[in-house]
Amino acid sequence: MTSSNITDQAGQAGRQAQQSDWMEKAARIGLVAYAVIYLLVGWLAVQLALGDHEGSPTSTGALKQLTEQPFGDVLVWAVAIGMFFLVLWKGLEAAVGHRDEQDDSKRTRKRLASAFKAVLYAVVAVSGVNVATHSSGGGSSQDTWTAKIMGWPGGQLIIGAVGLAIIGYGVFQIWTAWTEKFAEKLDAEGRSGQSGRAYIAFGKAGYTAKGIAIGLVGVLFCYAAVTHDAKKSGGLDQALLTLLKQPFGPVMLGLVGLGLACYGLFTLARARHLSR
Repeated sequence: MTSSNITDQAGQAGRQAQQSDWMEKAARIGLVAYAVIYLLVGWLAVQLALGDHEGSPTSTGALKQLTEQPFGDVLVWAVAIGMFFLVLWKGLEAAVGHRDEQDDSKRTRKRLASAFKAVLYAVVAVSGVNVATHSSGGGSSQDTWTAKIMGWPGGQLIIGAVGLAIIGYGVFQIWTAWTEKFAEKLDAEGRSGQSGRAYIAFGKAGYTAKGIAIGLVGVLFCYAAVTHDAKKSGGLDQALLTLLKQPFGPVMLGLVGLGLACYGLFTLARARHLSR
């Protein structure tokens, strides 16, 4: 058997797995887990806006919030397993998916987007395992690796480019919200009737809030590049804290928190009305 035959058979097996009923069920379970995280992140952001600084409005902070509930470790394990299902789903999409797209360049872009999402979901899944096992994860802090890159030749430009890319992704999320492109992720039933209108409203608010939050992270990276100070960069929690310090910060942060919760509600709707 030639290597090309082996590759073709592997691709066919991957496509069959991607289109199987069990993969659809795994994707739905994973989306529910992802929705839980966003609902908790939104709640923590609103709490932060109201003056409660105990929780961190990040995926890790949301998972730690879950551990404080009855059977918390079990819930965190369930979310982590669900996220690994999403990794598998998006990983298969990246490898063999989007075959209905006739344009090769568009198919490649969609596969790269699926690969990017698989990596993001994997980070959240690993965080879930670390929280469930009460492990620190052993990784270096973000400002440490940002500082290392800043020390490279052209490091400031690299960090600045990363920041601009993150801002671009945030703008894309807002564009997705206001063009309602996200509605394609729901089946026909999920887009119809009063419930469909509610789902679209949740999606529009959710993608807008998500874009704003991601854009703020990108702004922090650009600021770190300009000031040559790695500590100026930060993740979602630092971005939301920065928003809180602005004029009318608590109001803006509260609205973003509600929007992130809306994204969680839309993701729940997507789990129920998954369009494949």
